[in-house]
Amino acid sequence: MPINRIIVIVLDSVGIGELPDAARYGDVGSNTLGNIARVVGGLSLPNMEKLGLANIALVQGLTPQYHPTGAYGRLAEVSAGKDTTTGHWELMGIEVTKPFPTYPNGFPPEIMDRFAAETGRGWLGNYPASGTVIIEELGEEHMRTGKPIVYTSADSVFQIAAHEEVIPLEELYNICRIARRILTGEHEVNRVIARPFVGTPGNFTRTANRRDFSVLPPQPTALDSLKEAGLMVYAVGKIEDIFAGQGITDAVHTQDNMDGVDKTLEAIRQRRERGMIFTNLVDFDAKFGHRNNPRGYADALEAFDRRLPELLDALAEDDLLVITADHGNDPTTPSTDHAREYVPILIAGTQVQPVNIGVRPTFADLGATITDIFGVKPTPRGTSFKARILTNGRQA
Repeated sequence: MPINRIIVIVLDSVGIGELPDAARYGDVGSNTLGNIARVVGGLSLPNMEKLGLANIALVQGLTPQYHPTGAYGRLAEVSAGKDTTTGHWELMGIEVTKPFPTYPNGFPPEIMDRFAAETGRGWLGNYPASGTVIIEELGEEHMRTGKPIVYTSADSVFQIAAHEEVIPLEELYNICRIARRILTGEHEVNRVIARPFVGTPGNFTRTANRRDFSVLPPQPTALDSLKEAGLMVYAVGKIEDIFAGQGITDAVHTQDNMDGVDKTLEAIRQRRERGMIFTNLVDFDAKFGHRNNPRGYADALEAFDRRLPELLDALAEDDLLVITADHGNDPTTPSTDHAREYVPILIAGTQVQPVNIGVRPTFADLGATITDIFGVKPTPRGTSFKARILTNGRQA
């Protein structure tokens, strides 16, 4: 029976141990999943455990399975970077060879002067900061002046925070489009991010109306190959933003992890077209990794695991479910940045052989496998493991 759909769920930042080059990125000792489990006294993830999660690496609270129900392994990142965009692009079959620029001292005057002139609002901030901290520091002044709050992080991002009652969402999104147009050439950051918030001084809260404005992938990805062949590429969560809409046939945005699971289930049950459903669950990274909150991260992992049986039960006989990640973000280390880590991969479905696919040398092996299964144009990078995971690896 040919595979009709592949559902890929990215657990944003759920790394599983430092890569050999972690020292270059300041990430020696990072192990997002393993260190969280150690700090909280063990994780309870029985459903991912059954698929083979504890067979990939030892994780406190989890037991390796003699007979796991899924295929499992680790993916290594080869691209120059450890950010969301780079990780997702590599998962879909391309390698980013030049790292995106970062701005530990803020953006230079030629960028900010042009930003102020073209938006007509000026700016506040322009330094690396936590998003929740900077709105407390500058939110009151922002409300008084109407100037957007600009900040960055260790990632290649230009973030713009604004109160929804001071700068309406559509204007904020347009301001982000202006910034995206300005940030080109040597200053081409990988994402401009709208960070709307509400509330009053001392009680500000970021909303779920975040939008990411990414650069276009430098080469066609597996998504482009599927779309060009007339197949579905249904994006759930911030996938559409990460790929700047390229290779996407339809998309829906989400409020949080559980909304992402709900919308993925809805797509599995209603979208029977041949192709791919591609979901990002961002809360692990945004709410817990960057805020160094291992208990909250553990709770979010366990909440997803409790929903996994619903996803498995919704699969048709000709579906594959892939669970993976895009980088690490160890909340137990002093850093609040992403971490250079391996990521786990778990694959489930009635046609999947329970097998260890080992350590794959690049995230791009996933994209190569997807294009191989569907018989479409191969990706620029990666080696397919279709023959390893399907009961009949010759089928398409």
